[in-house]
Amino acid sequence: MLLAWIIYAALGLVAGVLAGLLGVGGGIVIVPMLSIAFELQGLPSHYIQHMALGTSLGTIMFTSISSFRAHHKHGAVNWSVVRRVTLGILVGTLAGSWLAAQLSTRFLKGFFAVFLFYVATQMILNFKPKASRHLPGMAGMSGVGGVIGVVSSLVGIGGGTLSVPFMVWCNMTMHNAVGTSAAIGFPIAVAGAVGYLINGLKVSADLPPMSLGFLYIPALVGIAATSILTAPLGASIAHKLPVAKLKRVFAVLLYVMGARMVWTLL
Repeated sequence: MLLAWIIYAALGLVAGVLAGLLGVGGGIVIVPMLSIAFELQGLPSHYIQHMALGTSLGTIMFTSISSFRAHHKHGAVNWSVVRRVTLGILVGTLAGSWLAAQLSTRFLKGFFAVFLFYVATQMILNFKPKASRHLPGMAGMSGVGGVIGVVSSLVGIGGGTLSVPFMVWCNMTMHNAVGTSAAIGFPIAVAGAVGYLINGLKVSADLPPMSLGFLYIPALVGIAATSILTAPLGASIAHKLPVAKLKRVFAVLLYVMGARMVWTLL
């Protein structure tokens, strides 16, 4: 168990930096690594991915607070956008967590692997959509929030890989998009964690001790405790250095993790 705590703490350090640096909430790394850790611990195989997703979203509640506070100090959070997108985020994320509970770990792993390849390719190409329009009104933002919420809950992330390109496309600067995405990650994480908790309670008899629904408390505490320390560091780096090269290195890691996840399904 000591080794597991060390792994969780190390994951939190990495996730915190990524949350602040790229606005991705850290879930893109936390989920596959938790999946591996849970397998090594011998947790129930048919719920491993559900627990990885739920626990990841639980940790992002803490990471996102630390991250968006750091970005807010740099004036990089557009709170008007956060307010307009939150309702759709909450509804979409809750719906997505319910949907995930109906799906098998095998399907969720495959879906996540495809998502990893998508994100990695986006980073390798340094994809930046051309700013060709303005942000939609309340109804449009709610719709966008709903889509981001559903996808985020199915892959256990804070939504940055979707919300950042969307906001850049709508004429927001990259720094402001990353900062605003960090703030948007909080309602995603809260709704997702609540959804996975509630849906996991229905099968609590099949889950390991120290679980709260699909949230595995030792992993949640270990990751959250360290990620809140390093998220401000990532945010500081994001405002000082070009991150294109770092993204390409990170993309290679994502390809490797995606390939491993596909391998486990064969």
